[in-house]
Amino acid sequence: MKPLSNKNVVVIGGSRGLGREIVAAVHNNGARVLAVARQLKPLSQLSTELPGIITLSVDATDESAPTRVFGTLQPDVLVVCAGALPHMASLQDQDWEEFARNWNTDVKASFLFCKAALSLPLSPGTTIILISSGAAIGGSPISGSYAGAKRMQMFIAKYCQKESDRQSLGLRFLALAPAGIMPSTSLGNTAVAGYAEYLGVPVSEFLKDIESNQTPQDVAKALVDFATQPKIKEGNAFMVTSKSVELIP
Repeated sequence: MKPLSNKNVVVIGGSRGLGREIVAAVHNNGARVLAVARQLKPLSQLSTELPGIITLSVDATDESAPTRVFGTLQPDVLVVCAGALPHMASLQDQDWEEFARNWNTDVKASFLFCKAALSLPLSPGTTIILISSGAAIGGSPISGSYAGAKRMQMFIAKYCQKESDRQSLGLRFLALAPAGIMPSTSLGNTAVAGYAEYLGVPVSEFLKDIESNQTPQDVAKALVDFATQPKIKEGNAFMVTSKSVELIP
C-alpha cells in the first residue's frame, strides 16, 4: 500500500509550478487529491496529465473559498501553495498595490484557510502545510512585500499551532520554505530575470550561482514526508535545501 493511500490531500495553488509538483507527488503516493486554482485551463491540463485527481476553480483569496473547497473534499492534509508573482522592482519604483501584492494573496489565502481549519474545525490529525520561502529569512530587496509575506506565513503556522493546542483540536500546522530560487517555476523564472537585470549580469551568469539550489521535487518529497509522518520533526517552520530539511528557530 502506498503511504498516502486513503488520505485526502487538498493543494491550494495546485495547477502549476511547485504546487503542481506537490499534486503529482501526493497523487503518486496514493492520495485522493483535490487541486485548487483560479484558472480553468491549467486545471484541465493537470487532470488530463494526472488521471484521477479532482480539480476546482476557486480564487483562494475569496472569503468563501474555504467553504467551497472543504465542501468538495475534506482534507487529511491541506497544502496552501497559492501566491502571486511579485512585482520585481526597487522599492522606490513600486506603488503600494505592487508592493503589497504578496501580502494580499499569499498571506490572505493562508489566513483564510488556517482560520477555517481552526473554526470548523478540521478533523483531529489533519496536517496544514503553508509553502513559505527562504526569502523570509534572507530577504528579497526587489520583490516588494514578498519576503515579509513569506515570514508572516511562518508566524501564522506558529500562531495556529498554539491555538490548536490551546483548544485541544489535534491539528498540525507548519510552514515549509524552499531555501533558494527554483528557476523551473514561474516564480523562480521571474526572480531570476528580475535579479539578473537588477545586478546588471546575464541570466546565464546569475543562474551559475544557484545551480545547487533545491528543486521542486526536493520540496515535494519533504512535504510527502511530513504528510505521512506529521511528527517526523518538531516545530512549525522548516527550511528545505537540496540536502536536508532543517528547523527554522
